[in-house]
Amino acid sequence: MALAHDPLWPRAGGWPSFDDVEGRTDAVVLGVPAWKTSLSPTGAHATPAAVRDALQRYSATLMGPPAVDLGAALRIADAGDVVDPDGPEGEVAVRARVAELSARAGLVIALGGDNSATYALAQGAGATGLITLDAHLDLRDGVSNGSPVRRLVEDGLDPRRVVQIGIADFANSAVYARRAADLGITVVTLDALRSRGIPDVVREALEVAGAGDRGIHLDIDVDVCDRSVAPGCPASVPGGLAAWELRALVRAAASDSRVASADIVEVDATADAPDGRTVRLAALCVLELLAGRITP
Repeated sequence: MALAHDPLWPRAGGWPSFDDVEGRTDAVVLGVPAWKTSLSPTGAHATPAAVRDALQRYSATLMGPPAVDLGAALRIADAGDVVDPDGPEGEVAVRARVAELSARAGLVIALGGDNSATYALAQGAGATGLITLDAHLDLRDGVSNGSPVRRLVEDGLDPRRVVQIGIADFANSAVYARRAADLGITVVTLDALRSRGIPDVVREALEVAGAGDRGIHLDIDVDVCDRSVAPGCPASVPGGLAAWELRALVRAAASDSRVASADIVEVDATADAPDGRTVRLAALCVLELLAGRITP
């Protein structure tokens, strides 16, 4: 069914093409539909288009007070998709496109695709710090959606500038937990996040990942959420974050200008609930990233 039209209620999304916008933008959206190395069967390559469609279900207005229209407060553009971003050649293309966008955008927002995209995205943005919102450590051997953090560290990212938030029981192995500890990665488990609270955890994460005024990449793996709100994530489990918790974490992190790039990954639009709740949550994460740019 077509969405209702009201000229006094502008919808989110539908931003101009990045190539048609002159000068700097505050934020640019880029689709990175990686999926071929996923450890779980996935249709994540369908998700960038689905998120763009879902954005149309929302306004771009923060209630304040005063109310603020993100489209009026920020210059936002859409750079389309990287075609076939999987494999070595695809990763080269992702790095090049993200580097190009970063030169003219305050924040690059990548729509995945699975978590393997984080590797080339962070490198293309020149990130020297990494914050992950994820149930998993992503330190597996090999090349997959379970290995981007390990690959980044092996390629030179300082593991002491990596913070992983939301790491869950029964979703990781003891071997990989020891690997994180040996590397000096800061791990905030799901239980620790809830006991400490979002403001305290985000404050520490930004200090660690952004030490020395460095550039931070924010990896938003939606499977950190409870399966009731993220059934379209193959690896989401019961007991994960509530949707409001993920949204609050995203906005708080994005409020720091050192966060120069972010990805929203591990959503399989083809396996979502009939009401599209996972894709809609991913779309709201896009808006929360933008909201962070104007929220003190």
